[in-house]
This record gives sequence, C-alpha cells and structure tokens, in this order.
Amino acid sequence: MPKIVDHAARREEIAEALWRVVRRDGIRAASVRTIAAEAGWSAGAVRYYFPDQEGLLSFAMDLVSRRVSDRVGAIEPKGSATTIALRYLEEALPLDAERRAEFDVWLAFMAQARAETGAGTLQEHVDTVHNGLRRLCESLLHSLAEAGALRDGLDLRRETEHLHALIDGLALHAAIQPDRSTAPRIRQLLRHHLETLTAGNP
Repeated sequence: MPKIVDHAARREEIAEALWRVVRRDGIRAASVRTIAAEAGWSAGAVRYYFPDQEGLLSFAMDLVSRRVSDRVGAIEPKGSATTIALRYLEEALPLDAERRAEFDVWLAFMAQARAETGAGTLQEHVDTVHNGLRRLCESLLHSLAEAGALRDGLDLRRETEHLHALIDGLALHAAIQPDRSTAPRIRQLLRHHLETLTAGNP
C-alpha cells in the first residue's frame, strides 16, 4: 500500500522549523534554504507545500494563534468565576517554554508586519489576534459581571481596555525580562488586578 502522508502535519513541521530559525537568527534569516536545512528537507520539498515565502510566513504566524486558541478552547471551566478567568488569561501569556517560544516568534512577526508596505497579510494576522484577545478580555469580564463577581459601577468597556493592555504588557515583560518577570510574579500581578475588580466577591 502507498504510504499515507499527513500533509497538515508536514506543513506544521515546516512552520515549526521556521520558528526555530526566527528565534535563533531572526526573521531575515528565514529563507526557504535555511528553513529546509532546519527541517532536514530539500528546498524543493518546502516549496511543494509553500510556493512562496509570504505563504509560509502567513501560515507560521497563523499557527501561533491557532495553538493559543486550541489551548484556550481545551480549558474546562471549573472553579470560581475569578479562577476560571485567570486560567483563560494565562494561556495568552508566555509562562512556560512552549508559550515563550510562540511569543518570541510572534514578536518577530509583528515587527515584520509593521515593516510591510500597505495592508500586508501579516498585519491582517496581527489585527485578528489582537482583536481576538480583546474579545476574550471583554467576554471574561462580562462573565464575571453575570456571576455577580465584579464591583458595582465598573465601566466594562474601559476595564476591557485596561485588561487587554495589562496582558500585552505582562507578555512583553516576560519576554524581555524573564528573570524578573517570572511566571509566579506574572500570575500574582494578574490575580491582583482581577481582585481589584472583584473586591472580595466570588
């Protein structure tokens, strides 16, 4: 029988090779040749799945966001409303080796997106992910409000912006100062922020 090839897995394998090149040598080094060498493939095999570099970069960037979305989707909402919110938010932060690798690559992609002229494909991915994170913050705050866990009188639109900015800032601090912005410290800061919104409510 002919060998069954998992093309989706091979595309992800190539994308992960690109991640490693970008983390080690920067996005400018992410050519078809260097990615093929990193993956242990021929350049022709890489081009079979990704005829152009833009398509490969776009897929690799999308893979980062899909991995985060998959982890968020796998969370079982058990515990108090605040505990559940914390678990969801932590998945958007680089608190372990896997998530640090993803965030390092994401920073490189964002820088490349800003360097594109016009409305480039990578910028569309950046906008999609940022909008998705904002919607997550908004959804979690509304869930806390519906559970009666938030203080009265909060402006949820403003608090959504605050929480979104906090997640972005904590992620960046974890990436550039990992010895200072450790996972326990980030969790502590995030929990403290939510506690200022709940003021002792469940």
